[in-house]
Amino acid sequence: MSVLMVTGIEGARNCGAAVSTQLGMAVEVAENRRAALAILKRREFFAVVLDETLTECDPAAAEAILAQAGLAIPLQINFALSGSARLVREIKAALYRRQREQALASRAAASAMETELKSTIAGLLLQSELALNGIGVPAPVADRLRIVAGLAGTLRQQLQAPLNVSIEARGHTAA
Repeated sequence: MSVLMVTGIEGARNCGAAVSTQLGMAVEVAENRRAALAILKRREFFAVVLDETLTECDPAAAEAILAQAGLAIPLQINFALSGSARLVREIKAALYRRQREQALASRAAASAMETELKSTIAGLLLQSELALNGIGVPAPVADRLRIVAGLAGTLRQQLQAPLNVSIEARGHTAA
């Protein structure tokens, strides 16, 4: 992970070095829009920190940089008023927010997937049972339907098992 700082303020490279040391991340400094866009074309960044004076004086430049930034977290800091300590705090807070948002998104996706799977399995079980209860179902077809129903039932149990296993595992580790 690395950070791109876009500022023309004097001492920006020293600030970048201090931030790099404190965060343990590589920090690149671009002095203007052209340099920032060239750097963004070469690689991706965790965060792009724009000097507020750039965004106020040249909003088109700021928009172009942010459009090229991809998944990088955009941050705006007034470098004239803020030191490296504030910059480090802002980047750490952004990292925390990103990690929290990713964890929430992962949980939401897993939950949606689990719901969809459970619904499909319930449909398989229901349709299998309805077909088995039908009149005139040949014995070989009925045998296959029982196998399908059994597999769906096993899959249902396996989907419920991770919750039970994780609860049991916590109990064993705590003991």
